[in-house]
Amino acid sequence: MVSLLSLPTSILLLNFIATLFMTGIIWYVQIVHYPLFSRVGPASFREYEALHANLTTAVVLLPMLIELVTALYLCYERPNGVSALEAFAGAAMLGVIWLSTMFIQVPKHTLLSAGFDEKVHQALVATNWIRTVLWSLRSVLLTWLMLKVLR
Repeated sequence: MVSLLSLPTSILLLNFIATLFMTGIIWYVQIVHYPLFSRVGPASFREYEALHANLTTAVVLLPMLIELVTALYLCYERPNGVSALEAFAGAAMLGVIWLSTMFIQVPKHTLLSAGFDEKVHQALVATNWIRTVLWSLRSVLLTWLMLKVLR
């Protein structure tokens, strides 16, 4: 007989999967993708930046929305073993990630869309550590929560 997960546990699992996906993406972006911006060359950088923005959005929009909706849901209904503090801590980290994206990374990409600028590029790589660290911490937290709930 197959045992079905409760709705809150299923939502936690979906949040966990979305967070792990985004953590993998952000580490790739931090270590490989953003540093390589400086190698594109001025003649094709504007087109490259536009393609980057469109293609990246296509890859991350759905997982980010799933992660956000499920994190918020877990603040109101949690599986047994997940405290309100743990759920709110995870949501708070995600809030900072979204704020960083909207108010730090997106404006830097907007500046870069006019053409490559070394200082803006360096600031983009440096400030992206905010999201890299927070998504990594969310992965640790959600791994811990999944282990607690599935025991």
